[in-house]
Amino acid sequence: MRTVDLFAGCGGLSLGFEKQGFEIVAAFELWDAAIKCYKANFNHPVLKVDLADTQNAVEIIKKYKPAMIIGGPPCQDFSHAGKRIEANRAVLTDSYAEIISAIRPICFVMENVDRAQKSNAYASARRILKDAGYGLTEIVLDASKCGAPQKRRRFICFGMLGKEDGFALDVFVKRQSKNSMTLRDYFGDSLGFEFYYRHPRNYNRRAVFSIDEPAPTVRGVNRPVPKGYPGHPNDACPVHSELHVLSTEERALIQTFPKSFKWIGNKTDVEQMIGNAVPVNLARYVAETVQLTLEECGNG
Repeated sequence: MRTVDLFAGCGGLSLGFEKQGFEIVAAFELWDAAIKCYKANFNHPVLKVDLADTQNAVEIIKKYKPAMIIGGPPCQDFSHAGKRIEANRAVLTDSYAEIISAIRPICFVMENVDRAQKSNAYASARRILKDAGYGLTEIVLDASKCGAPQKRRRFICFGMLGKEDGFALDVFVKRQSKNSMTLRDYFGDSLGFEFYYRHPRNYNRRAVFSIDEPAPTVRGVNRPVPKGYPGHPNDACPVHSELHVLSTEERALIQTFPKSFKWIGNKTDVEQMIGNAVPVNLARYVAETVQLTLEECGNG
């Protein structure tokens, strides 16, 4: 199925859908660093397009004749996208919906942080999508139950023309694992450490984790243990001078990118790209759900 990826970032969503057999024919992004990284890892074109200019974007995107559109527009109320989009953030969720409404692919997938479902930005986009005739399946997925060793919650909206709302909900729910995947489940004993530090948003939260639990959400910053960290009662072990801090590569692997993935850019940009990305295995889980639903509808 011909698919385009909007707000593609470094390509986590694209890679997951490609692994499931979907044909990504083009990607669209505004951040130069992400575009360079994307180009280094995919054979199809990635275009620098301001998707807030929906009229221009529609003219460019429709040339690729997509049967499906996927993407993760940053949401104005709480986006963690950082440098990914510097301006026009407030209209990008509506822009995504307006592009879909104008091009009318058979189906689409929109992903975002879990709180997106209750945002004003999504409520507006939802009305546009419903007016365009799409049935919507809306669900928050925990990546640790969808093939990735990380407690990362993402909101997924899967829309298809002419369907009732909730049309694919059972397929999403029934295929999830009962137990969360730990780092040891995913990596075995190959990591070479048992405990590691992940800098918290504030010191009221724990910062030391074990590989026998899912990793916390990989964020866009990666800091060493600060001298002022006081420890936390729920830390997996006491802080000590040899406590492991995740490397850039390890963070990418926890996001289930393959070792062969080429990270292009300075350290700050690469860390931000990794933190912004959709875990590849979560993207593939969504892609497989889409595929099963399309086959059931005779569109596979």
